[in-house]
Amino acid sequence: MIGKLKGVVDSYGDDYVLLDVQGVCYQVHCPSRILQQLPRVGEAGVLAIETIVREDMIRLYGFNDDAEREWFRMLMTVQGVGAKVALGILGIMKASEVANAIALGDKTAITRAPGVGKRVAERIVAELKNKAPAFASVDEGTITVASSVQENVASRPVADAVSALTNLGYAPAQASGAVAAALKAAGEDATAEKLIRLGLKELAV
Repeated sequence: MIGKLKGVVDSYGDDYVLLDVQGVCYQVHCPSRILQQLPRVGEAGVLAIETIVREDMIRLYGFNDDAEREWFRMLMTVQGVGAKVALGILGIMKASEVANAIALGDKTAITRAPGVGKRVAERIVAELKNKAPAFASVDEGTITVASSVQENVASRPVADAVSALTNLGYAPAQASGAVAAALKAAGEDATAEKLIRLGLKELAV
């Protein structure tokens, strides 16, 4: 099993790089974002590798680090998500951004990836939401608020405050984060109006 490749960039294809490792060129398929970050031809490069073996092929997939490779694996455990779709998601988002989107229930962010429709995005969020917080960069309070709103179990003031901030043009993740901070400051009994006011102050910082 190949876990990592260190070599010299030989050439690039549409969705892969040829990495020369001591005279042996490995064809490694990568998300578009990672291909753009790799060094120029003739320069040294390092990729974390996932190997997929099938009856008719052996294919290598390359990532910047172990976290991205782990998300590639996790995404492919979801029904309807193959290597191509997983690469597409990681092509537009870093591992932490994928984790944040899933933890916050932000299906819209995931549907921006090529080949990902609303139904597939819903499955990804539903099946991986328990694993995402461990990789997410947003705080637990934000995740709690976002999850409670998504699952329709948030208190009325919290739900109304998140809805109001979202209607003002803020992304669901921003709105949930601002309301979480407002809750911390004002307490669980705060009215929607107070949460909105404090949330707007938080967003203005």
